[in-house]
This record gives sequence, C-alpha cells and structure tokens, in this order.
Amino acid sequence: MHNEKELQRRLRFLQLKKWKRGLVEYLVITAATLIMVVGVHFFKFPNNFSFGGVTGVAVVLGEVWNYSAATYTFIINMALLVLGFLFLGKEFGVKTVYVSLLTSVGLELLEKWFPLTAPLTAQPVLELIFAIFLPALSAAILFNIGASGGGTDILAMILKKHTNFSISAALFLVDFVIVLASCFVFDIQTGLFSLTGLLAKSLVIDNVIESINLCKAFMIVCDDPEPICDYICGELGRSATIYRAEGAYSHHAKIMILTVTKRGQAVQLRNFVRRTQPHSFITIFNSSEIIGKGFRGLN
Repeated sequence: MHNEKELQRRLRFLQLKKWKRGLVEYLVITAATLIMVVGVHFFKFPNNFSFGGVTGVAVVLGEVWNYSAATYTFIINMALLVLGFLFLGKEFGVKTVYVSLLTSVGLELLEKWFPLTAPLTAQPVLELIFAIFLPALSAAILFNIGASGGGTDILAMILKKHTNFSISAALFLVDFVIVLASCFVFDIQTGLFSLTGLLAKSLVIDNVIESINLCKAFMIVCDDPEPICDYICGELGRSATIYRAEGAYSHHAKIMILTVTKRGQAVQLRNFVRRTQPHSFITIFNSSEIIGKGFRGLN
C-alpha cells in the first residue's frame, strides 16, 4: 500500500514536471515568434526587403497586387498548413501549427494597431540589420528547442519526406528567385539589400545558435581533486570525470579533472580553483555541442 502511494506521488510529480516543462517551452516559442513578427512588421515590410520564406514572397505579392504583405503572409501560411496536413499527416507538429498561426495573426494585428506607410528611419542599412537579426534570432531559438518556424519549413518537411531533393538547396533556390523578383518589382537597390539579407541570415542563425549553446569545458591538473570535485558537484550541480596522470617532466603522480559548465559557472569554478589550489594547471575551451545528462539530449 505504501509503495503504491509512493508510486502515485512520483507519477504526479513527473506529470507536473512535464507540464511545467511544456509550459516553459511554449512561452519560449511564443516569445521567439513575437520577436520575428516585430522584426518583419517594423523593418522588413516597410523597406520591401524580400529575403527569406513566406514573408519575402508576401512583400513581392503585396507590391504586385493590391493587398498588404501581412494579408498575403496569412493566406500563404494557411495554404501551407493545409498542404502540411495533406502530405505529412500525423508527422505534422503541433508546434509548427502554433508558430504559423501566431505569426500570421501577429502580423495582421500589428498592421491594424501600428500601420506603417514608410520605413521607421531614413537609414536602410540600419533597418536591414534589424530585419536580418530579429527574425534570425527567432529562428535560432526555435531551431534550438526543436520547433519549426512554419512557412517554408513546411515545404522543407514535405520535400524531405516525398522527394530526394536537397532541402537546403531547394529552399535557397526559392529564396533566391524571390530576391531576383524583387529587383524587377521594386528596384536594384532593394534587390541588393534583399540579397545581402539572404546571405547574412544563415550566418546570423548559426552564430546565435552557437552562442546559446556555448559551454566551457575544463581540464584541471591538480594534486588534490576532492575539494574541486566537491565544489563542482555541490555548488555548481555538475559532475566530473577523474583521470590519474603523470607529469612528463617530474614524473609526479597527478590527477586530471574533466568537467563541463555553463558560461556563468565557468567563472566561479576558475576562481575557486585558483583560490584554493593556485598551483593547479587549468585548460578552458569553448564547446557548443555538449550532448549528455544535464545538457542536450541524444535526440
């Protein structure tokens, strides 16, 4: 009877933990999507920047036919959601639907609440930076937690399942055609700005993802590992691996501690080792791909 109650209590705890984790995940997805919506509405649409996905197509179509770019974004996203359900079925993620709907509704609401008839500033390069960085930051956050940004990501999922096309090449080709079209629909300057945005977007996404995941790996060679390991486990909530080593010059027995921490914890650990064992030898290096318990999952 006692074991059954304990099992039920643990199951409730695990369910609550899972619910909290899901809530936090969707709050992050919502924040990331709103960052993208702000970047697109205030910086991309007013300048007719036509790089990247559904919003890029919407900018071109909005100039050709008499509807706003936000309206075209909504129409295209809804059409892509229908295609997703038709071609992907159960594989079509709830997060993708959520991001697509939030993006479409968010752009429509901003157009209603904060209509723009001209760019915010007279500095197109400055606005291009924000038009690149904000959506790229959003895409990096979404990608990092395993969510899809919707839009042309849905086409990528369909291509991956039903064809042998290279997804990255196909999407880049679509984006390039959109940029090329902007040169004819608008002018060469707008087209060149859009091409710059297209080339810079992937670089920004990669750098943001790397920065988000950046950790510090330590190799500490010392004589007494116990205080350092106690600090790592007790104060930092991390673990470590201990190796027995030998100095190549002195042939004295040494202990090498291998551990990985977040960036903020790295400063604490470095200061602790230098304060308590000043003769220790410390090597610290960056890593953005740590897979294992306490960091990223194997999936």
